[in-house]
Amino acid sequence: MTLLSATLADWLSRGEPAVLVTVAEARGSTPREVGAGMLVGRRTCAGTVGGGRLEWTAIAAARRMIGEGGAQETLDLPLGPATGQCCGGHVVLRLERAGRETAAALGERECRAADARPVLLLFGAGHVGRAMATAFAPLPLRLLWIDGRAQEFPAAIPPGVERILTDSPLDPLADAPAGAGYLVLTHSHALDFEIAEAALRRGDAAYVGMIGSATKRAKFERRFRARARDCDRDTGALDGLTCPVGAALTGDKRPEVIAALVAAELLVAFAKVPSVFMPA
Repeated sequence: MTLLSATLADWLSRGEPAVLVTVAEARGSTPREVGAGMLVGRRTCAGTVGGGRLEWTAIAAARRMIGEGGAQETLDLPLGPATGQCCGGHVVLRLERAGRETAAALGERECRAADARPVLLLFGAGHVGRAMATAFAPLPLRLLWIDGRAQEFPAAIPPGVERILTDSPLDPLADAPAGAGYLVLTHSHALDFEIAEAALRRGDAAYVGMIGSATKRAKFERRFRARARDCDRDTGALDGLTCPVGAALTGDKRPEVIAALVAAELLVAFAKVPSVFMPA
C-alpha cells in the first residue's frame, strides 16, 4: 500500500500541484471517518474520502483550487437527496493546497498510525500460512510471520510483513504486546498446541486461532485441562480459542478462502479490544 505522504512527495518532486482533502467532521452515517484523506492532482487522485457524489464534489473543488491558485477551502456537505447519496449523515471536508510541509505532516501522522496498529503473530509458513500472509498484508495490522524453516518462506515477502526466522517461536510470543493476536498453523500439531497454549495462558490476547478440525480442538482441550489441573489453573482461557479458524464456510478448504474468512475474524476480534486502535 502506497502511503499518501510518499505519493505527495513524488508529485511534488515532479512539479505537480496537489490538494489534500481531509474529512474534518463526520456526523451520523458517513462513508468515511474523521481523518480519512485523499490527494487530488490535475489528472489523478490517490486515497478516498468515501466515493460517490461526495468525492466528485471534493475533486471538482480541489481542481478548481489548483486552477485558481487557492490555498484552502471548506466544504459542508449533508449526505442526502441534494448530493445523490442516501447515507443521511453530514460531512465537513477540509481542502488545502499541499506542499512539502503537508507531506512531512502526513508522514508523521502515518508513522503514528503505523505504531498504533494491532500486532498479529502468524506462526507457520506452509501453504496456508503463505495465503494468510498475502491476504493480511494490506490490512491495518503489524504482521509478524514466524517459522523456523527458511525454505518455506517465499522469495518475495509481501510488503509490510516482517519475517521472523526462529526455532524458538515462544520467544516472540513472550515479547508480544498486550492485545496482540496469535494465529497458529505450523507443520506440527504438537507445536501448534504449545504455541496456542502459551498464547491463551497470557490472558491478554485479542485473538487466538489455531488451524484444525473439531477433533483437533477436542484433543487440545483435553490436554489443556489436564495441564490446568496439574498446575491448579483455571480452564476458562479455553473460551478464547478459535478452532477451527475460518469456519464460516466449513466445506471450502482452499487456503485463499480460509485466509479471507480468518481476516474477517481477526478484524472483528481486534475491533472489540478498547485499547487497540485500527487506523484509517
